[in-house]
Amino acid sequence: MQKTYWWAVVIIYMSGIFYFSHQPANVSNELSTGITQMIIETIQSLTHQDLYSMETINYLLRKSTHFVAYFGLALILWLALDRSKKRYLYAWGFATLYAVTDEFHQLFVDGRGGQAKDVAIDSLGAATAMLLLYSANKLVRKFKSPDRIKH
Repeated sequence: MQKTYWWAVVIIYMSGIFYFSHQPANVSNELSTGITQMIIETIQSLTHQDLYSMETINYLLRKSTHFVAYFGLALILWLALDRSKKRYLYAWGFATLYAVTDEFHQLFVDGRGGQAKDVAIDSLGAATAMLLLYSANKLVRKFKSPDRIKH
């Protein structure tokens, strides 16, 4: 039952990625520009300095969103997959494959285009999630190890 739940979460999450990727360029840019404007206004109100351009912040926001979205997708995939030593690799691989198909899909969306750079950012986000999760699990196992219990 729990695996069914996590696969449902994976499908919903992937649908969200698809939804945002399917938006025409002008709609997508309007959304990210609005968020960027809020970020710039917040930075300016906190620092009282005008340090960043709209274009720079908007670009960083759009690219970091790729990283974070696929970081999350890899984590959810890892939860959905059966326990195995290759589960980390499968979660990263599936997330990266979805990134490739997502960029291909954008070739058919008005004003959008698939970019290899975005696939690389997506894949890096998924890989980072798996590396952090693997390291955290290794640490937990190390500290739970019976060899650490001193008599």
